[in-house]
Amino acid sequence: MPKIRRKPFVPAAGLDLQEQLVHVNRVSKVVKGGRRFSFNAIVVVGNRDGVVGHGLGKANEVTDAIQKGLQEAKKNLIRVPRTKTGSIYHPVVGKAGAGKVLLRPASEGTGVIAGGAVRNLMEMAGIHNVLSKSQGSSNPHNMVKAAYQALKDLTDPIEVSQRRGVPLKKVFNG
Repeated sequence: MPKIRRKPFVPAAGLDLQEQLVHVNRVSKVVKGGRRFSFNAIVVVGNRDGVVGHGLGKANEVTDAIQKGLQEAKKNLIRVPRTKTGSIYHPVVGKAGAGKVLLRPASEGTGVIAGGAVRNLMEMAGIHNVLSKSQGSSNPHNMVKAAYQALKDLTDPIEVSQRRGVPLKKVFNG
């Protein structure tokens, strides 16, 4: 099945984005005089209402790395289709590197059943009821990228019905 090419999401200036730090990693490089430390930070941004993005920033200071990650995250914003109950429409699998994340819709009141990195992404996207399973690497870099890819691959039933040229009822009933 060919991948669906959606129009890139262009955020409006009045978007109220919130940021959340997922992970900070210290990296060392051995040089003649000893060790040089640098940092990388994974940051997730979203408006908790269907818009989310993630970014990775690298710098010699933690605050600089977070700022770079924030700028990167704002460039990678996507709109996530959600149900009225704050869940997703269908199960989806996202892959990034050795990381693989399975996301499944959940009934109202279930909450976000997910680990740290995926949980942050779901909360920033405004998804309140979802089941997730990490299959593969637990590296936060790959987990966030895989969950982001899964959210990117979600389709809206209205979009599917328009593309197929069939009524919305037929999309759900087969």
